[in-house]
Amino acid sequence: MRNNIVYLLLTVLLISGCVQKTYQKTVVFELDVSQSKDIKTVGVRGNDKPLSWDNSTPMSAIKKDTTYTVTATFITGYKFTEVKFTVNDEFELKGKDNRRINFSEKDTTYYKAVFDKAEQ
Repeated sequence: MRNNIVYLLLTVLLISGCVQKTYQKTVVFELDVSQSKDIKTVGVRGNDKPLSWDNSTPMSAIKKDTTYTVTATFITGYKFTEVKFTVNDEFELKGKDNRRINFSEKDTTYYKAVFDKAEQ
């Protein structure tokens, strides 16, 4: 009987210790594409849902052929995500690291970038 209680307690401790707390984090992406030509589509791809590396999430024009935006909400246990932007389905920063977006301590992170220009 005593062994059963010990096994039960160990099982409860193992199960409760494996659950990672998740957070809802919203990111407002703003992208400057003013150096690009013949723009048909602008998007963002990334590691974590709702983004994916397979398909671009479309961005909307704030000012056509200059500035685009999209808002994405992540349900995650991580404190960051990684993304790359696309223009006409062509990735930026070829051969370079992904952009790392560190989530704000607040609910919403505002991220501004220039297409194909790595952060300083």
